[in-house]
Order: sequence, then C-alpha cells, then structure tokens
Amino acid sequence: MPSLIFRKGLDMKEAVAAELAAAYHSHIVEDVRAAGFVRQHGRLTIHLAREFGFCYGVDRAVDYAYQTRKRFPDSRVYLTGEIIHNPHVNDRLRAQGIRILTDPGEDASTLGTGDVVILPAFGVSIRELADLEQRGCTLVDTTCGSVLNVWKNVRRYAQDGFTSVIHGKVSHEETRATASQATQYPNGHFLVVRDEEEADVACAFIRHGGDPAAFVARFGEVVSPGFDPVAHLARVGCANQTTMLMSESLKIGEMFRRAMRDRYGEAELATRFRAFDTICSATQERQDAVVALLDSQSVDLAVVIGGYNSSNTCNLARICAERVPTYHIADPSGLVSATEIRHRPIGAPSTASVPEQVSRDWLPAGPASLGLTAGASTPNNIVGEVIQRLEALVGG
Repeated sequence: MPSLIFRKGLDMKEAVAAELAAAYHSHIVEDVRAAGFVRQHGRLTIHLAREFGFCYGVDRAVDYAYQTRKRFPDSRVYLTGEIIHNPHVNDRLRAQGIRILTDPGEDASTLGTGDVVILPAFGVSIRELADLEQRGCTLVDTTCGSVLNVWKNVRRYAQDGFTSVIHGKVSHEETRATASQATQYPNGHFLVVRDEEEADVACAFIRHGGDPAAFVARFGEVVSPGFDPVAHLARVGCANQTTMLMSESLKIGEMFRRAMRDRYGEAELATRFRAFDTICSATQERQDAVVALLDSQSVDLAVVIGGYNSSNTCNLARICAERVPTYHIADPSGLVSATEIRHRPIGAPSTASVPEQVSRDWLPAGPASLGLTAGASTPNNIVGEVIQRLEALVGG
C-alpha cells in the first residue's frame, strides 16, 4: 500500500491552537510591538527588530507537529530530525512523545506500517523519502515553501543539463535535501560552496582550468558522485540554502556569473549561466530588519537569540557584529548577570556542540541601549523571557 502523506495539515488546527499559544506566546513581546518596538526599563532601553522570531514556515511546521500528535494519539510518532533548530521547541515535542530519529538510541530501520513520521521544515533527501514510503509509514510533510521553491529551480537546472551550485553547508539537512533534487536526474550534478573562499576556487577552475582530480579531492563530499569539473562546470545554475546570509549568496552568484562570462564570453552567458531568486523572504526580512534597527538607532550592543545550530540566527549575529558588540545566546540562561554573559562565539561553525564562551562587563554600567533580535526558529516566549531577564539584571 502506498504511504499516506499529509501536506496541508491534518484538520486539527483548532484543536491545538490553545496549546500552541500557551507554549509559545508572550504578552511581553506583544507589549513591545504595541509600543513601537521599544521598551524602557530603568537605565535600559531595548530596541526590538521589527521582524524577528518564528517565520511562517517554522510556525506551520510546529503547528503540523502538534496536529500530528493530536491526530494519532496511539501511534508511534517520529521526526526524521530536529523539526527546526531550536532546542526548546524540540524538547517540547519530545515531551509530547514525539521521537527524533537522530537522537541517540533511535533506529530508523524499525519503522513500518502504523508508524507516523514527520518530515521537518528543512525537508528530507529523495533517498530518505523513498525509504520511508517503502516502509509504509504515514508521512506528515512540513517542508517549508521557500525550500520547495529552491528545489523546483534545482530540478529545472538538472533537467536542462546545468550543474547546481548551492551556497550552503553540506552538514545542514536542507542543503543535503536540496542537493538530492539534482541527482535524481541522469545529467544532474551539484557543487556546494560554503563561502566566498570556496566559490573563488571553483571560479578559478572555470576561468583557467586545472587538475580535475585535485578539484574533486579539494571539495570531497560537497560534489555529486562522478563529478567532473571540466564537464560539469561548463553550465551552472546558482541556488542557496535558504537561511544563508543574503548578501553573501548574491555575491557568490555574481562571482560565478563573472567567471562564466570571462571564460565563454558575453554572447554565451545566457546558455551557460542561470540564477534564480531562491532567497527566503523571511530570512531576508529578518536580516533587513536588523540592519534597519542598527541604521536608525544608536545602540551600545546587540543580543541575538536562537539555537547555536541555527544558520539564520548565526547570520543575524554576523550582521550585528559588524556594527556593534554582539552576543548570540541560546536562551535567557546565557544572561548570567549584569557583568557576565555566556554566548556563542561569532563566526564559529553553526552546530549545537560549539563551545560557549563567557564574556565579562558586557553590559554598560550606566544608561544602556540594546538592540534585540531572534532567529526564525526562536519562539516569542523565549524572546519575552530574555526581555524579562534583561530587566531583572538592571533593576528598577
């Protein structure tokens, strides 16, 4: 029997609405919004970015997970991996009896008919989806629409014989799932570039050639099986992991466009290079909002809230750190005291296991103006708790 797949909810939205509101709503955040995104308390002024926290795709994914548990109360319910990169949200789902297959002790080989599996907002690879369908699992697909848009363009590239150059992190679930969309076609290939430095290596090969074996060895697992840079970098189409830094994705796309023009000439550019706008609107809005905050307000420092393995949160911190002292905290517990903060180092790899560092004398002793934002996987209740903690640290 083919698997049953739910892609538009499970008709239980009203049944879980109150539970979701109780878990993730914050009256403090609503008060700050109503006050023009500014909150004054004692010597502290907090400026909240106008776009922050849960995006539509994340909100939908979490909603579907709660609906799934409600719809299948007596079934084993699993997630293929973290539904989003926020430890508090994932822990709440675990508390409801939703098991995460990447957790220690879990075994996907035991899945079968009768089990319910939720596909996270990042999506899953073609191979993983096929395995779950073959096992007869009931599937609940929460893949974000912005991710699906990237996949659509990557499939078009592959169908037309273009190699997908993906700006992303090969360790990230979304990038692995996106890459798999290319390799389902006979002529489909991909190259993942993490940053401008890696893009520059590929662009140099396009312009000047080189040793194909050395190129493949340099990039390792971030190229498709059988990748031949001579043949497969002759026609390229750019895409990106939706949570990457927008300005960097655009710059990398322009680097490849110039390299193809230099190698083949302007006349052939249209048949050799493609680039579609695959940047997530929510990611862009949150990045734009924090830039607007820093442009319009004179702040002494910035605090960015979100999971340490959240790419979009890490990129918000990178943006802020270019302008003011910035601290990326996972939750209110990082605010140890008015003189001590525990945070993720800016620029460190976006993994949950990255070692925290402790900074001292982080909050000015006198009047302080603070910029505040949160990644797209951070719920409002955590933002509200951070505001409460900040106010407690400075007193009345």
